[in-house]
Amino acid sequence: MTLHELFDAARQPPHTLSVPSHWSQGRAAYGGLMAALLYEAMGCHAPVDAPLRSLTVTFVGPAQVGAPIHFEPQVLRRGKSVTSLLCIARQNGEIVTTAQACFGAPRASAIAVTARPAPGLPARDRCAQVRAQGGWPAYLEHLEMYWGLGGMPFSGTPSPAIGGWMRLPETESDQPLDVARLIVLADAWPPAVLPHLNGPAPASTLSWTLECRQPLPAIGAGQWLQYEAVVEHAADGYGHAAAALWTETGELVALSRQTVTVFG
Repeated sequence: MTLHELFDAARQPPHTLSVPSHWSQGRAAYGGLMAALLYEAMGCHAPVDAPLRSLTVTFVGPAQVGAPIHFEPQVLRRGKSVTSLLCIARQNGEIVTTAQACFGAPRASAIAVTARPAPGLPARDRCAQVRAQGGWPAYLEHLEMYWGLGGMPFSGTPSPAIGGWMRLPETESDQPLDVARLIVLADAWPPAVLPHLNGPAPASTLSWTLECRQPLPAIGAGQWLQYEAVVEHAADGYGHAAAALWTETGELVALSRQTVTVFG
């Protein structure tokens, strides 16, 4: 199934699909795809005049590839300007992933804060390309990623930040970047704490929040995004990081937060 076909299956009743193995991350379906599918499943309840402001995803357990996953969207509340939705993903009768989304209509406000600038990454031809091989997860075959900031995972590099360039190539999507495709991209990078380790160790995301700047900047098919994630605290086998995404020209697109568990 293509990305477009997966989104269609999540959006339309009975909201059931199987994630192909080429979208895997170790033994599980890629978390960014699962988050995007939960978002798409909520589309039947989403207000047309209120864009996504935040999406909080909890990865309760691994969603297996090749087995049916059922998505259960529901409305928590419809307010005057904000609608809160919930979606639960079940597999074999067990909850594997949940997402809560807040959609908010714009309104007049005296507050306007300029976002911090993009990190000033090296040009892509000076960055290391990351591919779906040599221990990297299978889902990366659908993305293009260039590592330009901080150490690689398991390199024993105590760098506080990682980052680089990424995009969905036009072979994967010939559509302008919408929220669902942004979600797929935004979770693609490994946890920012992994460069601190001297060797491979299991790690997984417990929760992940994406906050979208609205309206989203116009990002055409195949255009690049900049990414930076900063470790804010890590201890006792858990790490906490904040991240941001910008357009190629440095315009803020989204912010995110991630809590990970690391067995090393």
